[in-house]
Amino acid sequence: MKVADILKSKGSNVYAVSSSVTVYDALKTMGEKNIGALLVMDNEELLGIFSERDYARKIILKGKNSHETLVKEIMTEKVISVVANDEIETCMELMSGKRIRHLPVMNGEKVIGVISITDVVTAIIAAQKETISLLHNYISQ
Repeated sequence: MKVADILKSKGSNVYAVSSSVTVYDALKTMGEKNIGALLVMDNEELLGIFSERDYARKIILKGKNSHETLVKEIMTEKVISVVANDEIETCMELMSGKRIRHLPVMNGEKVIGVISITDVVTAIIAAQKETISLLHNYISQ
């Protein structure tokens, strides 16, 4: 199974904020969309990613104010991404190894989607269930 298969089933919605919005406004968007991270983009250029983890570690624990701090001040700038043709097992290895929960999906310099660890785990479980069912049917015949 490939990243493209996940995007086909979940859609290619990309939630992003400008680097100049406040952390508070970004958190509001995350709450409204029920998501754990937002891409940080200016003029369709991917600049970084802002996650709940960034907020917890770089705002709360450092005593900063989310109403005054801009997303660009605390976002993760080194974004790890994948392409639609990547295998989901590759994504799982990346996410586990780098301890990240979200991967932007790129086509060249353009963001075409985002997948989460939940998307990857769900896809792997579905593939394993299908394999088990096929093996069960094979053994039963």
